[in-house]
Amino acid sequence: MRLDKIISRGRIVDLKSLDLEGALQELLAVCVEKFPDLKAEALLKGLLARESTMTTYLGFGVALPHVRVKMSRRYILAIGRSRVGIRHDGALADERVHLIVMLIAGENARDYLQVLASLARQVKEKELVDNLVNAPDLDSLYERLVGGFGGMRAVEAQQNRVNRLMFREAERVAQGADCGAIVVFGDTFIGGIQPGVLQSKLKTILVTRTALETSDDDRGFSETIQVRSFSNQRLAQLRSAMLVALTRGVVTFSDRICCVGGISGSNQFDTLVVVDIEREFQTLLTGSTADLLPTDVKPEVLERVIAVATELGVEGREGRPVGCLFVVGDVERVANLSKPLVLNPFFGYKEEDRNILNPFMDETVKEFSSIDGAFIIRGDGVVESAGSLIQATDSTHALPSGLGSRHAAAAAISVKANCISIVVSSSTGQVTLFRRGVMLPLTEKRR
Repeated sequence: MRLDKIISRGRIVDLKSLDLEGALQELLAVCVEKFPDLKAEALLKGLLARESTMTTYLGFGVALPHVRVKMSRRYILAIGRSRVGIRHDGALADERVHLIVMLIAGENARDYLQVLASLARQVKEKELVDNLVNAPDLDSLYERLVGGFGGMRAVEAQQNRVNRLMFREAERVAQGADCGAIVVFGDTFIGGIQPGVLQSKLKTILVTRTALETSDDDRGFSETIQVRSFSNQRLAQLRSAMLVALTRGVVTFSDRICCVGGISGSNQFDTLVVVDIEREFQTLLTGSTADLLPTDVKPEVLERVIAVATELGVEGREGRPVGCLFVVGDVERVANLSKPLVLNPFFGYKEEDRNILNPFMDETVKEFSSIDGAFIIRGDGVVESAGSLIQATDSTHALPSGLGSRHAAAAAISVKANCISIVVSSSTGQVTLFRRGVMLPLTEKRR
């Protein structure tokens, strides 16, 4: 859903309170004024209870308090700004919260975690946050929110002669090679590609690291795939993006695709590549796209695990390299082939709070990545355990030299259970996916 569609000028306020509870009361007041059936006291209690369980501070001076209640509306969004700053227990001692984005969701809102994740991604961009906090008045703040959350911050791709020529040639190559789609790598341009700039009669897929909200408007792209790039090389996101496209059903096993891109931030297309998906993924697939994704695993869950794994692969943890293993799907079988190395840190928490799709799980997962053993994750995203020892064995698949016990365990469990395993190498930062014992590197090794 478009985030800008749930923003109301009447629920954007300048906060007077200096503490979180007071700020939440101010935001709830403007919500109850519009929707008198809401119970402010109950909502405040729910919001504070969640804060006591898991902080909603995101960094960059932004907090995202949220709660689910029984109501007919899907979402109510209220936003408060404080130039002075608000004390928040989740922030560092010298940090203050300057922007509070409060989300109230109905119990029947099925895309709750996805909307929460989209909000979190948007306000994790420091440039946007600074722009909002420094808005001269609330009207300007509202306009900047609508622009930022509506995905209108992208800079228009420079339409010079070479770029126009490259995209026209991509269309000709795609038609001549019988390609099912054109894939445009948007990070070639600083700020991304503005919707509507690149128009084609063929299916066009945008690959970008920037979160964009889809809508019914003509944005010029049939699909947007968000994949972070961790290399300066051209088309570095290609394999991960195509894996996501396959699991979503955007492309099929038998498709060819024509890719057009360039060096990240260069504002210049300089590369055309035709990819035969069957050849690229033939070691993983046995004849259909459905064979790649276990039956109980949702595509968005696999996407999120890949995103967390790639962030760990490049950033490590507190400046140090970290290796870890994620096992996704078929948890009953996986549980029979594993045992705990430590007390399960996720035991006793609500499923919603320990779902990998919940944006507040990112830091938790990264923190527990230093524990030896694997994360075991259900197909719907619920993290069942961390620190699990995989006891499966596999004698049919030989791994390349240099890979250790973590990769061996990932390969073995992917054979013995109907799951996908993803490994982050502690020595190289490379992220590798295993399916039925066969490995597929998703990122390059760090130099």
